Amino acid sequence: MKKSELKSFLDFKAEQYNTPEFIATDPVQIPHQFSKKEDIEIAGFLTSTIAWGNRKSILNNANRLMDLLERSPHDFVMNHSEDDLGKMANFVHRTFNGLDLQYFIKALQHIYLKHSGIENVFTTYAEAESLQPAIHQFKKIFFELPHLPRTEKHVSDPLKNSAAKRINMYLRWMVRNDNAGVDFGIWKNIQSSQLSCPLDVHSGNVARKLKLLKRKQNDAKALLELDTALRKMDAVDPVKYDFALFGLGVFEKY
Repeated sequence: MKKSELKSFLDFKAEQYNTPEFIATDPVQIPHQFSKKEDIEIAGFLTSTIAWGNRKSILNNANRLMDLLERSPHDFVMNHSEDDLGKMANFVHRTFNGLDLQYFIKALQHIYLKHSGIENVFTTYAEAESLQPAIHQFKKIFFELPHLPRTEKHVSDPLKNSAAKRINMYLRWMVRNDNAGVDFGIWKNIQSSQLSCPLDVHSGNVARKLKLLKRKQNDAKALLELDTALRKMDAVDPVKYDFALFGLGVFEKY
């Protein structure tokens, strides 16, 4: 496939899947249950954190999480008691457990109280070409409080060669305004051009078949390679192609 044909093909597929109908099949449906900015941010962050494994299990556990937050994520984070945290002890999604969740709630409160919120952290450390260094800084800030070492594995670090798929997906949700109502576009000080594609098994396999990606591992080096290729096709909104790669992989078994 020629470069011009590939761009036309992926533009078409991105438009095909970046529609309101996509929401019903995706974890993005969880933050869509809320209208307040901070509720969307927190629901999105916690949902993206557990967004690996079986899709049905992700959605069930993310909804259970919202129940534990009493369907008011920001209010719960800011005003929870130790008894409230105790109710989270039995939560589990794969290797993310109640102890991890309890720390995440405390860390989010700390970020809103001491760092002016999640958006401010990413905006402060964003670089013109990339948000990957900002993810690294966010992780450092997120773990400023006393915590179990095991909990750190649930926030990826691109500077340790992680593709950071889940947090890049979260950033897409918050930053990108897709005019279709899937991504929220509520963070106004970061541009879509700075985003990176959420690289996972599906998008990686499709990208390799389309010769957008040569590297075999799904790591930070592969992400840079893929981002470079996608930005050549659309420098303003490169991660719209996440919808194309994901749709081709998951729905069409490309």
